[in-house]
Amino acid sequence: MSISKQTLFGVNFSNITQMQAVDCILSWSSAAQPSPQVVVTPNVHFVVMQQRNPEFKDLLNAASLCVVDGKPIFWASRWLGKPLREVITGSDLVPALFKRHSEQANDSQLKVFLLGAGPGVAEKAAEVIHKSFGKVLVTGVYSPPFGFEQNPMECESICERIRSSQADLLVLGLGAPKQEFWAKNHVHNTGVKVALCVGATIDFMAGEKSRAPQWMQKAGLEWLFRALSEPRRLGKRYLADGLALPKLLWSEYRETRKLKRSRV
Repeated sequence: MSISKQTLFGVNFSNITQMQAVDCILSWSSAAQPSPQVVVTPNVHFVVMQQRNPEFKDLLNAASLCVVDGKPIFWASRWLGKPLREVITGSDLVPALFKRHSEQANDSQLKVFLLGAGPGVAEKAAEVIHKSFGKVLVTGVYSPPFGFEQNPMECESICERIRSSQADLLVLGLGAPKQEFWAKNHVHNTGVKVALCVGATIDFMAGEKSRAPQWMQKAGLEWLFRALSEPRRLGKRYLADGLALPKLLWSEYRETRKLKRSRV
């Protein structure tokens, strides 16, 4: 499948629908891969971070799929004349992926490893997955300790856990940019075919955290719901991102106008 790109704020977004992303990931997970495919889901916070972190920017642009997570970036793409086709949040993508696989005619199982969330949360998510998606098998879960990414022995132990599980798909719920950097440095040593960097998705599937109501999601206010739900952890972050976004929009607008004039 050919994947077109749309560049916004220096990030090369994959310009596809959620269903196309699902089909692409399922095709990767069912066939031998020369190297693991990595999926990232940038939102406003990612865009702000990559502006001051070139390594993170390079990592996002090297991903196999880089889909837009969040209405603000999606709306900005329309305003700037670089329209992205659809918002694809990690917390929507994963269940859609499991549902699609379970509806397929063949009897093959999709083997999944859940890495992240707090103690016991991934186990709850696994129970939900097994009840909801008949052909998805969670073959391993692990909630790593704080600071694990700086411990080479712990990282190797995690890779061994994942290899032993024989998972095809790794769901990383470690938060950004930790999950993306961990995938870059270690996913090649896990034996998986695809790694999904999807933030709080494991928590959502376990029922530990709630998604915003549908009307808030459609209105682009899911960030507000999450900020109000976890004010200590997320309030300051969303405020900083909200203050940074207008400047980024203006800068991108000027660059877009400049590029258009140069082509005339």
